[in-house]
Amino acid sequence: MRRGRSPVDRSSFGERRCSVSPILERGDELVEYIPGVSATRIADLPITTHGDYLKALHRALECVSLVSKGQYLLFTTFHELQAQAIDALKANFPFPVYPIGPAIPYLELENNSSITNANNGVNYFQWLDCQPPSSVLYISMGSFLSVSNAQMDEIVGGMRDSGVRCLWVSRGEIGRFNDVFDDMSLVVPWCDQLKVLCHSSIGGFWTHCGLNSTLEAIFAGVPMLTFPIVVDQILNCKQIVEDWKIGWRVKKGVAAGNFVTRGDISELVRRFMDQKSEEGNEMRKRAKELQETSRQAIAKGGSSETNLDAFIRNISRDHSH
Repeated sequence: MRRGRSPVDRSSFGERRCSVSPILERGDELVEYIPGVSATRIADLPITTHGDYLKALHRALECVSLVSKGQYLLFTTFHELQAQAIDALKANFPFPVYPIGPAIPYLELENNSSITNANNGVNYFQWLDCQPPSSVLYISMGSFLSVSNAQMDEIVGGMRDSGVRCLWVSRGEIGRFNDVFDDMSLVVPWCDQLKVLCHSSIGGFWTHCGLNSTLEAIFAGVPMLTFPIVVDQILNCKQIVEDWKIGWRVKKGVAAGNFVTRGDISELVRRFMDQKSEEGNEMRKRAKELQETSRQAIAKGGSSETNLDAFIRNISRDHSH
């Protein structure tokens, strides 16, 4: 890979939109000058040229530009997960920086009566209870963004051909799955994701790499098949696969829009869920180690609990003056 000697084009994102090809051509070039961020390919940075996504990126940049006017900065991650980035921010801001995560609904795990486990008359936890340990691939591609119909057909076909059990959350037309999956798979319009990820039958998570989903998978100790769609999901994918080494990419190559065939998906899913794979077992071991680290962060005396206590003390003191 080529290593960037100077910053990527510092012009406005509007100007970048006019030079899509050069960005993609430089996709394997490494960027190494961002404080707190490990060497990253240009292709893994949140650079987008799609009109709607570009607006979202502009809004995000606008929010980030206002951070320096704050009194405190809170993150939903935990320090041990992204220590370099957190420490770099602490060194550059004059106010306290508090990572207090994983900020996910883990307290609800003990409350089994808080939700209903049934969807359209199907009790998905009852179904999970009947599956062998670590045998089910949980699939969820997020709440708002999706893939093309053609790519979805390839994913569905690849999963069918793989013979791997799956629990698939599809917020679209569930009927498209009726003629594809048998009793080894279950498709639902919604589920309690964190509780599902913590179930003993779950062996992997096909994810769009949203931050909340990523933190939930880490908390559950579940390795990930990454399928990012846009913006921060792409960089989250890079961290999952390259920095933390607790997942594999579904898409290969530089272009974010790479089309993945059902044959490639079928082979990848089988290898990923193979409990006898040495490579897979190393990944699962690292996922369990990071799970333990995440739970230590929120435990008594852990980094996130300590940070949350400090934030409450500071804001209470400032408010009383």
